[in-house]
Amino acid sequence: MTTIKFDYSPLKKFVHENELSEMQQMVTACDNELRQKTGAGSDFTGFVDLPIEYDKEEFSRIKKAAEKIRNDSEVFVAIGIGGSYLGARMACDFLNLNFGSWQKDRKGPLVLFAGNSISGTYLHEILELIGDKDFSINVISKSGTTTEPSIAFRVLKQKLVEKYGKDEAAKRIYATTDKARGALKTESDAQGYEEFVVPDAIGGRYSVMSAVGLLPIAVAGGDIDKLMDGFAAGRDDYNSPDLSKNEAYQYAALRNILMRKGYDVEILENYEPSLQYLGEWWKQLAGESEGKDQKGIYPSSANFSTDLHSLGQYIQEGRRFLFETVVMVDNPRYDIEIPAESDDLDGLKYLEGKKMNYVNEQAYRGVVIAHTDGGVPVMTIHVDQQDEYTLGKLIYFFEIAIGVSGYLNGINPFNQPGVEAYKNNMFALLGKPGFEKQTDEIKKRESDFF
Repeated sequence: MTTIKFDYSPLKKFVHENELSEMQQMVTACDNELRQKTGAGSDFTGFVDLPIEYDKEEFSRIKKAAEKIRNDSEVFVAIGIGGSYLGARMACDFLNLNFGSWQKDRKGPLVLFAGNSISGTYLHEILELIGDKDFSINVISKSGTTTEPSIAFRVLKQKLVEKYGKDEAAKRIYATTDKARGALKTESDAQGYEEFVVPDAIGGRYSVMSAVGLLPIAVAGGDIDKLMDGFAAGRDDYNSPDLSKNEAYQYAALRNILMRKGYDVEILENYEPSLQYLGEWWKQLAGESEGKDQKGIYPSSANFSTDLHSLGQYIQEGRRFLFETVVMVDNPRYDIEIPAESDDLDGLKYLEGKKMNYVNEQAYRGVVIAHTDGGVPVMTIHVDQQDEYTLGKLIYFFEIAIGVSGYLNGINPFNQPGVEAYKNNMFALLGKPGFEKQTDEIKKRESDFF
């Protein structure tokens, strides 16, 4: 079953025929590092075999918990930040499960996401939306001490306790956390929350196919059995180091070839609004994996044709350091025919009777030609349709590609040491215990900036 096809034919003017094959030896070495767990960060490569090594008992519990939540809650709030929320949010958008939550005949709760910012306004609006509705929460944090989700959890937990009492509130709290230690694990054990595990061998940005993402996706109405089937198909299809067979590795190699030619910013683009959060998820996957040691491709995203009216001019004629990767849905879920009118005031008579998806495809084709002519390399990942199976396979495509891409650039793709810098400064400014030594220095430096 072919659900994903990678097309790099527009790169002919940017990449010579021999360049991809010349990467084969390096790709084979990187593939061996990844699969034999000899490369940097190998302790966090559990995603590679997750499609066959996932916890089947926990998977069953996830489905049961999701069914309970869908029956007893009008609103479900997933609390997490970064990899603890982007994957689930991306999947809900990709599978068109968000608008469906508002349909009168739909079973199941409205799924919301919190703990991904420190905005009091945003959290207030969630509280207002919940109102007196029945609701449940899923707090997702390996440590239980990450600032943004910890604040949101305190606030929403308080609302649960006020509405249901402490004992009943505990039955509506689901904790996805470390299997053995941490603040959230300690609280969950003490209060009796149902617990799911953040796997030790999988970093947050690679964790969407664990309980981290699967519970919110299942609550939203996604078929996680089909999602896992697609994920397993990705493992099967992208298992060979042979560049002539493995399209995920073709993508990894080509983006490195382009980077070495000076194209060091990649824009992930789509032509369906429901793929916007695919771009957000991918940006963390690529940016946090590759942006270190003063190396890496800078990941950006754009939503076409919308952003063609804001970014199109720069992409067409600005500085030549960009390349584009399009995720194109070949068979969208729905289509609308453009109606006829007696006059032609809007100039659309030439489109009467045509379908919107046809127009959208011609926009894509026109953009590829224009941007390629303008000096911007373009690659396309074609996905057959927006369903669970295809999404599972697409997730594996990107995860395995980014892992190999990082190794090709001599980077540990599975750590993220740089994210601690801003946190330490913030904790010092807030007076967090243990950061007293940094506080005076940060206070002095603060005056240089504010």
